[in-house]
Amino acid sequence: MAEYVGAIDQGTTSTRFMIFDHDGREVARHQLEHEQILPRAGWVEHNPVEIWERTSSVIQTALNRARLTYRDLVAIGITNQRETTVVWDRNTGRPYYNAIVWQDTRTDRIASALERDGRGEVIRTKAGLPPATYFSGGKIQWILENVDGVREAAERGDAIFGTTDTWVAWNLTGGIEGGVHVTDVTNASRTMLMDLETLQWDDELLSFFGVPRAMLPEIRSSSEHYGTTTIHGPVAGEVSITGILGDQQAATVGQVCFEPGEAKNTYGTGNFMLLNTGTEIVRSKAGLLTTPAYRFGDAPCVYALEGSIAVTGSAVQWLRDQLGIISGAAQSEALARQVEDNGGVYFVPAFSGLFAPYWRSDARGAIVGLSRYNTNAHLARATLEAICFQSRDVAEAMEQDSGVRLEVLKVDGGVTANELCMQIQADVLGVPVSRPVVAETTALGAAYAAGLAVGFWSGTDELRANWNEDTRWTPQWSGERRDEAFARWRKAVQRTLDWVDVD
Repeated sequence: MAEYVGAIDQGTTSTRFMIFDHDGREVARHQLEHEQILPRAGWVEHNPVEIWERTSSVIQTALNRARLTYRDLVAIGITNQRETTVVWDRNTGRPYYNAIVWQDTRTDRIASALERDGRGEVIRTKAGLPPATYFSGGKIQWILENVDGVREAAERGDAIFGTTDTWVAWNLTGGIEGGVHVTDVTNASRTMLMDLETLQWDDELLSFFGVPRAMLPEIRSSSEHYGTTTIHGPVAGEVSITGILGDQQAATVGQVCFEPGEAKNTYGTGNFMLLNTGTEIVRSKAGLLTTPAYRFGDAPCVYALEGSIAVTGSAVQWLRDQLGIISGAAQSEALARQVEDNGGVYFVPAFSGLFAPYWRSDARGAIVGLSRYNTNAHLARATLEAICFQSRDVAEAMEQDSGVRLEVLKVDGGVTANELCMQIQADVLGVPVSRPVVAETTALGAAYAAGLAVGFWSGTDELRANWNEDTRWTPQWSGERRDEAFARWRKAVQRTLDWVDVD
């Protein structure tokens, strides 16, 4: 009898497969990084074939480690980096171009043109998003316009699009031999092409980007049967694929934020805070995104306000890979602990512009307040503080839009292993910060969605009973220190604006 649920977590820097039991406890995992391809300043790409190979490998290795086979899995869920765009040939399975990653800024002129001529307001109204380089619609347009033969192939129905959930699901379920071409409402909502109210592709939005409807996957709920696996190896034998959620929505489910007013913050490559608004679509006036949080089966869609921050954990990677001042992410905490404060240094990591709540593609990263007194420890501390200040920017916008003030912030993701960073987060926000026992809630949320679809879990009450707190950090800064530090952060943000020209 199958006793476990598997979850594919296809992220920005790596792909992992995790196996969970009925209590939501991790049984096994395996994780592999993939290459970050940086052809030009502002361009970020992945190799879709490498991502699929990594996906297949981590599934098999995790099952082997746990001494399990496909027969032990009741279902598999998929969660993924959301806006990253893949266009491939449905007949050969070969991508026409590398995946264009959500961080990529090459479509800034497309986004600016939308804003200038009034189409941006239509996108905000229908899709709940501002026109920005972040989202998939402009990336599809760029491929159609710049890669030879793709426009013609798309018109014929041969070139098809998907975010990485769609790419992985298509390959898992047979690829060129009948693979299913599907996505869920959470991923579809990140394209600028889906109407929030109908939860379907919108012809007017498609016309803005020149995207043929035939390219697009079928939009389904986040928890239902999509297809069965057909790849060789331990997962052969037709394991059901029954959950698909974009990574931040998956973390919302994993953190059991099922009631309006409940919020979570995920610390990964970027930072993403979501506030459940129930079945009501709340239009943001403060620079947030309106997005589906999840839709389980035929139940009404549950929506959220989201604050998306482009660079947080990847700022720590920058210290490691580009500056070489740390050898690994864990060392950032030890280095930052060498100093009591930031020494007057503020780091705004606007490498890809600024996302919520500013939405400024003309911004670029800046380190301000430097003097000869400062050391690499001050820069490490300023990097951790940048993660926390950006989260406060978003939390204030959420309060402005919803009227709900956070009483506690549920946190998850890799950066939550940094105890100093989480303490700073509590200090900057002025509210307690709570980390669950299972910090990798993105994969857990995908597993929950998959398990709900097949009755492995009876409902959300059973999932809520699985949630347990591991660590809580309470604020230690005075209100005066908190306000002064945040005012200086806002001043630093202003220094990053208008750095590059956007037509």
